[in-house]
Amino acid sequence: MRYVALLRGINVGGRNKVAMADLRQVAESLGHTEVATYIQSGNLVFTSTGDNASGGLADALEREIARSLAVRPAVVVLSRADLAQVIADNPFPGESNPKALHAVFRREALTADAVEAIAAAEQKARAKGSEDEVIIVGRTLFLRTPDGLGRSELAAQLARVGSQAAGTARNWATVTKLMAMLDPA
Repeated sequence: MRYVALLRGINVGGRNKVAMADLRQVAESLGHTEVATYIQSGNLVFTSTGDNASGGLADALEREIARSLAVRPAVVVLSRADLAQVIADNPFPGESNPKALHAVFRREALTADAVEAIAAAEQKARAKGSEDEVIIVGRTLFLRTPDGLGRSELAAQLARVGSQAAGTARNWATVTKLMAMLDPA
C-alpha cells in the first residue's frame, strides 16, 4: 500500500536539519520501497506492506529517525485513501490560491476542549480584522489564509493555543503534489 509520511518541525529556521537522502535511507531501512521525498519540509512517499491502523508506521518512523538522525519530529502517516479523503473534504474548494489554503494534519482527533480553543482563536483573529478561517473535518484542520500563512492572525492565535491545535501543516499545492506522487505512474 502507498503512504505519505509528514514530518513536523524539520528544516525550519535552521533547526532539526534532516537531509532528504537520509530520510529516504531511514524509510528504506524499515523495509519500505518506492521511497521518494518532496521538498525539504519532510514529505516522504513510500510503499509498505505494514499496516498503519494504530499508527504503527508513524511510530516506527519516529523511533528510527530519532535513532539514526538524532532529531525527534512528530510524524503523521496517511494512506493514499486517507489523503484522497482529505482532498475530497476540502471545505474551501473555491480557493484559487493553493498557498492560501493549508491542511493541518493530526494523528488523533481533536478533543472537545481543543475544538473550543480553536473556535476561540478564530474569534480573536476576527476581532482583529482577520478574514482567515478554520474548519475542522475529522483529524484535519483546514486553514484559509487569504493574506498568506506568514501574516495570518489566525495562525498566530492557533500557535498560542499550542498543542491543542498542533499538527503538521501543508499548503494545498503540496497536498495535491503528494497525492499525485501516491498515484501510480
